[in-house]
Amino acid sequence: MTSIPEALLWCLSAGTAAAVVLAALSIRARGQRAGLRSRLSAAEEQNSATLHSNTELTARLRATEAEIRHLAETRLPDLTLALAHPHVPVPGLMDARFAGTDADRALSAVLEQVSDAITKERARVDAAAQSTLRGATTTIQALLYQLQTALQEMQHRYDDPSVAQDLLNADFLNEQALRRVQATGVVCGAWPGLTREDSYLAELVVGATSRLRGYDRVQVSNQLRDPVAVVARAVEPVAIVVTELLANALHHSHRELPVTITLQQGNRGASVIVDDYGVGMHDDEIKAAMELLAGDDDLLLTQLGDPPRSGFAAAGQLVRQYGFGVHVEPSPYGGVRAVVYIPGDPLLTVLDESTQPMSVMAPLPHRSGVPDRSASVLPTGTAAPAAAPAAAAPAASAAPAPQPGERFEAAPPAQQEGELPRRRRRRPVSESAAGEESAERTASLPPRSPEETGSRWAALQRGTESGRAAVQSDPPRSPEGNAQS
Repeated sequence: MTSIPEALLWCLSAGTAAAVVLAALSIRARGQRAGLRSRLSAAEEQNSATLHSNTELTARLRATEAEIRHLAETRLPDLTLALAHPHVPVPGLMDARFAGTDADRALSAVLEQVSDAITKERARVDAAAQSTLRGATTTIQALLYQLQTALQEMQHRYDDPSVAQDLLNADFLNEQALRRVQATGVVCGAWPGLTREDSYLAELVVGATSRLRGYDRVQVSNQLRDPVAVVARAVEPVAIVVTELLANALHHSHRELPVTITLQQGNRGASVIVDDYGVGMHDDEIKAAMELLAGDDDLLLTQLGDPPRSGFAAAGQLVRQYGFGVHVEPSPYGGVRAVVYIPGDPLLTVLDESTQPMSVMAPLPHRSGVPDRSASVLPTGTAAPAAAPAAAAPAASAAPAPQPGERFEAAPPAQQEGELPRRRRRRPVSESAAGEESAERTASLPPRSPEETGSRWAALQRGTESGRAAVQSDPPRSPEGNAQS
């Protein structure tokens, strides 16, 4: 048997060992390659994520810049417009992804700060404008009252019919200017500028009608049961409100259609109801009118339109200051119905028609029979019936205290529950005895009818004119106490 040479064995052993080492090295190299490939894949994924994140950040940055431009170019201008015109919508975020984020809260804070700044500045500018208008209207109103007095004196001075007609036209134009200036002043916080005596509600409505063009279209129906009057401090405010409601009714109805006024008396007050047959008002217009008539303290001149419509705004200010109410609603005749409610306490009273007759221009009440007016106020010096003193005491305590140099007449009978308050007339103490006797005789006479009063007044005017023509002298001036219309 042949033996393998030893050298060959060594060679085979060395080759086997080398093969094992190469195999181990190959396995290690494959593992390193796998690790390298894994790390390379992870690096590629990380790089891809970084690129995606950078892309999102870039897109978000661009969206934020777009939101800021949207705020500056759209939202802020619309906000300033909406503060003056509430019906204008203010857009929100352009990108809904920002809702509820810090960016959304920051942008909303900017809108609120701008809104507060604009509101305060508008209020400051409007207050300055109202102050200027208030001063100007007060001065102009005083001058127009002086012009009105001068025109009235000229009407008494000149007997020429053509001159009298021209003076009446000038007086009516002056009344139009006075009404507009007066309403503007009231809106700006000015006092109505005129003080009157206690006046019958029917007379007040007729006087308010005479201030307007188209007064011949107004039809007044007097449904009052008593000779209801408005107390002195509220006469002019109520007249202004009725005038503005009538002006609205006349303006928004055809010139051939009538406007009706109904005077109604309730248990706690009286109402002046104005109905027109015009184009009417939409629901949003009625809502806006009621907001103005509510008399909001924060009313701005810029809210009254261009040019400003101050009628309802002036009525609202007077309603808030004097405590009566105005309601506007669609009329059953297709137009608009406006109701002025005057509470009996403390704005109404009942006058004695025997001592203060109602004007012949005022409509007569639609009531059956003639009431016993002499029972409302007892003549001076007449003792009350036996059962009257205890009942009359509360009424006397509720009456205003007499001023220096004046005294009250005897107290009227007790006021029944639900009736309007009755005010007692007062006279100066300095009257002579002959004057007192004459007043007592006048009070005892039966009341004159409106026709008789009108005929007596016409006869007095004819006698005055003939006397002026006879003596050819300047006529006397009208009494200073005449109330201005």
